[in-house]
Amino acid sequence: MSKLWGGRFSKKTHTLVEEFSKSIHFDHKLAKYDCIGSLIHIDILKKANLLTSAEHKKLKTGLKKILAEMETGDFIIQPEFEDIHSYIQHVLEQKAGKSALKLHTCRSRNDQVVFDTKLYSLDNISHLKKLIVNFCRVLTNLSSQNKNLIIPGFTHLQHAMPVKLSDYFLAFVEMLKRDDKRLSFIFNNINLTMGSGALAGTFIDASKYQKTHIAHLPDLPFDLKPTENSLDTVSDRDFVIEILSTLSIVGMHLSRLAEEMILWATKEFDFIDIDDAFCTGSSLMPQKKNPDVLELVRGYSGRLYGNLINVLVMMKGLPLTYNRDMQHDKEPLFDSFEIIQNELNILTELFKNIRFKKENIRKQIMDEALYATDIADHLVKNGIPFKEAHAIIGRLMQLKYSSRQAILDMQDKTLKEIHPLLTSKVIRAIVDPATSVLSKKSIKNRKVSKRNA
Repeated sequence: MSKLWGGRFSKKTHTLVEEFSKSIHFDHKLAKYDCIGSLIHIDILKKANLLTSAEHKKLKTGLKKILAEMETGDFIIQPEFEDIHSYIQHVLEQKAGKSALKLHTCRSRNDQVVFDTKLYSLDNISHLKKLIVNFCRVLTNLSSQNKNLIIPGFTHLQHAMPVKLSDYFLAFVEMLKRDDKRLSFIFNNINLTMGSGALAGTFIDASKYQKTHIAHLPDLPFDLKPTENSLDTVSDRDFVIEILSTLSIVGMHLSRLAEEMILWATKEFDFIDIDDAFCTGSSLMPQKKNPDVLELVRGYSGRLYGNLINVLVMMKGLPLTYNRDMQHDKEPLFDSFEIIQNELNILTELFKNIRFKKENIRKQIMDEALYATDIADHLVKNGIPFKEAHAIIGRLMQLKYSSRQAILDMQDKTLKEIHPLLTSKVIRAIVDPATSVLSKKSIKNRKVSKRNA
């Protein structure tokens, strides 16, 4: 097994050290990006007259063959190698002969791995942003299809005021739009550089480290620049932490949405029916229909947070520049990307198949307590200070609960004892879902039909 180092050592690496320190079992995910980085690197070596045209051609042909094998599934990782960089070097030597021995000229794995990880991150951010857009489209369509459906809104998980169902789902669209902006900021803030070497730079002139196109990633905006501070470049993992932080927030938003749907699917709420294809049953209780997908989305948020804390703690005490601790940035990064991508994929399909139990929702939306604030607002509009109106309607609600009598069934005499402005006609006009929602005019583009679909 060839290594990219070893000439200085008189003993073979202990097998325990080999096993303990290797990373190929997870950094194989960087294989494509490592090859792309090598294709860029050999162009730089050629411009610097460190490769002949013939050597450059052999290396380019060999690297392209490796990439083609990755695409067809014929690229088989040999796990005994130390890392993916060493393995690709080994495979390239078989394909390009002695020319491959020049591949590592003016290059260190310190610089190489951060470039690979940045390129991997850019590619996955680009993919993730598309998944977010697709999921937002599903939520928006769901909102549009149910634009006139009004449900109880909650604070403290208690009935609060009527709200549009569409506003509920569009609230999560707003969250995801903020996530998308955070991802865009990170994407634009990642600097793809080469030329750091191990830490101090290389003897190749900085002008050679310029490129504006990536083969095999044509849709990815790209601008390769020479490093401005090589010590920072090889030791920087801020971009990993920023990604993990944003993915944790995305996971938190998806977890909140999942929890909402879990509650709505209970017999206690009974607002929705989740399609059978996205639920599981019980090995003991034949009647059970469990929202396991949503529960797993909720559960994964803990792992996402753990991945963020993992890298923050790993980085907190590292002196400049590269330290082997940094090897541990990739597993959390890969894991978090995969979790969020998988969640968005499955939630996109799940939400295409949610059915709303409109009759059950209608029953709950007629809870008179939902309209207490609207009744208080009626008094305010007629000159009563809000603090007094609040206390007056508080007494009305107290009477409702103590007498076990619906406000809609109260006589004018009873209502006027609470306040002269309250009559059965006024109450009937106010205790109406569409009226309540339409009265909230501070919301931009407020539209709703008087018919509660």
